[in-house]
Amino acid sequence: MIASLLIANRGEIACRIIRTARRMGIRTVAVYSDADAKALHVREADEAVHIGPSPAAESYLVGDKIIAAAKDSAAEAIHPGYGFLSENADFAAAVIDAGLVWVGPRPESIRAMGLKDAAKKLMDEAGVPVTPGYLGEDQSEKRLAEEAEKIGYPVLIKAVAGGGGKGMRKVDDPANFADALQSCRREATAAFGNDHVLLEKWIESPRHIEVQIFGDSHGNVVHLFERDCSLQRRHQKVIEEAPAPGMDEATREAVCGAAVRAAKAVDYEGAGTVEFIADASEGLRADRVWFMEMNTRLQVEHPVTEEITGQDLVEWQLRVASGEDLPCRQDQLAINGHAIEARVYAEDPANGFLPSTGRLDIFSYFGGKLRHYHNDRQDSGVEQGDSVSPHYDPMIAKLVEHADSRERAIDNLIEACRTVRIHPVRTNAGFLAELLDQDAFRSGSITTGFIGSLQSDFFEKPEIAEDVLGEIALWMSAEWGWPGPSGFDLDLAITGFRLNQERRQDVVFWVDKKLKTARLPQNASSEDFIGDKAFVMDGEGAVAFSDGYSYEVRLRPIGGAAAGAASDGAILSPMPGKIIAVSVGEGDVVAKGDKLLTLEAMKMEHTLVAPFDGTVAELDAQEGGQVSEGALLARIEAPVSD
Repeated sequence: MIASLLIANRGEIACRIIRTARRMGIRTVAVYSDADAKALHVREADEAVHIGPSPAAESYLVGDKIIAAAKDSAAEAIHPGYGFLSENADFAAAVIDAGLVWVGPRPESIRAMGLKDAAKKLMDEAGVPVTPGYLGEDQSEKRLAEEAEKIGYPVLIKAVAGGGGKGMRKVDDPANFADALQSCRREATAAFGNDHVLLEKWIESPRHIEVQIFGDSHGNVVHLFERDCSLQRRHQKVIEEAPAPGMDEATREAVCGAAVRAAKAVDYEGAGTVEFIADASEGLRADRVWFMEMNTRLQVEHPVTEEITGQDLVEWQLRVASGEDLPCRQDQLAINGHAIEARVYAEDPANGFLPSTGRLDIFSYFGGKLRHYHNDRQDSGVEQGDSVSPHYDPMIAKLVEHADSRERAIDNLIEACRTVRIHPVRTNAGFLAELLDQDAFRSGSITTGFIGSLQSDFFEKPEIAEDVLGEIALWMSAEWGWPGPSGFDLDLAITGFRLNQERRQDVVFWVDKKLKTARLPQNASSEDFIGDKAFVMDGEGAVAFSDGYSYEVRLRPIGGAAAGAASDGAILSPMPGKIIAVSVGEGDVVAKGDKLLTLEAMKMEHTLVAPFDGTVAELDAQEGGQVSEGALLARIEAPVSD
């Protein structure tokens, strides 16, 4: 068995590998860039080696630096994780040539599957069904356009060296083919240094089905069943699950059998994923599932396979790399229950999913505690106080739920996403919870285009729930000891607060500190204070959390001398009510603290006073008049300085 292992990666996957290696008694070595000097994977490893500046092109993507780090730290093997150099055949060969153990497939297998056109030809020869399309060497625009006509529109143009949705265009009309081809080629050249493309028939109701396979150096290959990764945004997976909903045994046997044949065709060793596209217009059928590509590495979504099979795939990788047989035969593997994973990213769904970077001042999930009644799992590469760097992928964590049924796994994962409390970095946690709760997802009928079909308002951040606001009002009045309005019971307080930038109007609550209740002025009954507060004190306000979203709340007491007064001298009604007394007239000179008028609401009187010395420039209140919350009642004008 390998005794020491260098992880040529960072973040969540590096921490994931370290956990298994530690359990197996393997010494671990981390590598890090300038930006990651204090990162979690560096803190968790037994040793860490600096490999360069923050940009990945100058650190994590420089194979020579990583190999040198392995030798300097006396590591025996290198695990590439996923991304970065994990599917770079030249790097794999260099590791082996340096006398180190490569925890991954042989370089020849990586090369065989590295180009989509060559891989499809190889799969076709191995009897693996491939999507109808064109894989020819003739890359002229004329020939490609002719082949597109033969395939029939719509067609998909794909870069042969592509991945992650780059160099990919759907074309619905022949008139748009030339422009789409040029755009695809430019993007492919920039991303992969290769402008060759292939054409595929566009599948109208596509589902993304993939099969986890594993091979060893003794010729054994098994599959660990399938995953469904159809919930995607711009070809990037968002939520993954295993097994695939609606998959019958006959189709499973056909798809998983094809994946094993694909692996054997390239003498595969280690972990890999064979990806298929299915036409789900009539449900999942064996004759409507086609090979897309093979990922010659561990996948981000491998935890759902681990959860339903009870296997540790990183342990399998390390054992296979050490020359051992596969830990299990095919007949020893079975599906147990259902698992779903949600990728929590540092991004803002309401702002086009732009990445959000910075320090994680607040960071927790599952309510910050172990939920014994759930099978919770989180794989993360950060902790509270760490930072999300602009240099790397913005994934913060993967939340995984395993249950005896798909329905229960969905419910548990929705709850888990709603417990995410992260600030000030924005995340997609609330968005994920809403996605999981959609009828289309619950029924298992979504396709890869589901997120793209949603209306724009689906991505907007909802307003904070009123019960959360009530909790904050009560908690603040108890913690800060705000006084009640002068002349009334000091155990009652009228508390108002404003949501900074996200809700401009004040929300006003009546708070009864004796009974520990808070209510909106217009409500006839009180809402009990729950106690497990969904907010964190923050200076003169709080950061509130509701259903996976965070909200900055700035609070101010309403009552006493400050009641109802804006900084510009505007006297606003703090709540709906009736004017029972007007103590001044328009043009009167007043001093700071002078009584202006009295408002009755909810059987209480509330006195509004002058915020500073000045003159009553406007008076819009009359005795007996009803006013609404936020209504302008008067305006005090400060004296003009000489």
